[in-house]
Amino acid sequence: MDRQLAMLLLIMLLACSVRGQTSNTGVQVSNAPLPPLRPSVQERLDYPATARLLIIHSDDLGMSHSVNRATFDALEKGWITSSSILVPCPWFPEVVRFATSHPNADLGIHLALNSEWTDYRWRPITGAEKVPSLLDADGYMPLDETVVATQAKPSEVSVELQAQLDRALKAGIKLSHLDTHMTALVGSPELFHVYQSTGRKYRLPILVGDYRVPAGAKLDVSESLVQRVIGIDPGIAPKDWADWYKRTLAALPPGVYEMIVHLGYDDDEMRGATWNHPDWGSAWRQLDFDMVRSADFQKFLRDQGFIMVTWRDLAKAADLSPR
Repeated sequence: MDRQLAMLLLIMLLACSVRGQTSNTGVQVSNAPLPPLRPSVQERLDYPATARLLIIHSDDLGMSHSVNRATFDALEKGWITSSSILVPCPWFPEVVRFATSHPNADLGIHLALNSEWTDYRWRPITGAEKVPSLLDADGYMPLDETVVATQAKPSEVSVELQAQLDRALKAGIKLSHLDTHMTALVGSPELFHVYQSTGRKYRLPILVGDYRVPAGAKLDVSESLVQRVIGIDPGIAPKDWADWYKRTLAALPPGVYEMIVHLGYDDDEMRGATWNHPDWGSAWRQLDFDMVRSADFQKFLRDQGFIMVTWRDLAKAADLSPR
């Protein structure tokens, strides 16, 4: 009996230790959807509280000509309602040209602190001497977003993020929101604070949803607009692609959601850029593109009664003035 009691005490001590270590990381251990605002976003936008609002959003605009072509087409045809721009990437000028001729397109900034493709890299747009902690040994943004959390100085992150925003605004792009490339900006409490501060400075809503934000972070209304982010994970067979999205969306209760897709053509350009990255690579982007433009998927959204919205719509719920 004494041995059993000793073992029980040891287990309890270990459990307390683990909980203490977890709390010291400052990161939530669950991805629960954000609770709805009161009044809800739906009600603030004059929809019933029982409505399901959905943004269909495409990441990585500006990454390549292939991504741009697919995303421009999807925006023009209404297959998606929003996209966000990788400002440091070489095809950013093509996005500027599109935005100039499509001033009502719902475009945000995909705030970038890492550059994930092995043979296709980008650098901070701020001079290297001003943001050395944002560079890897080759002078690019790091391949892995987790490296950003361990080495990036918040002051330098703030400088680079503002430079990305200012470049887009100077080019005449009317921005609707901010989000974080590969969730790098929720990698630490310090980075998340910079993310929040940048959105508040420019009066732009930021995407938070059910990302693992630092424990204890206090969110403004403009940071609480989307309750959950929907994105397909690796391991889904191409034949099951559309069915996964349908099952996931159909199960959603009333609320506000963003479905993130990655659009592009499975062509030589994309295959060259993503040659050793099957996840979110060339074929992946073609699958997402084929799905959003399919008549079957569009009928599914109508039959399910989803109300398609943009980030500009959501900004009205937060009483933010458009830029």
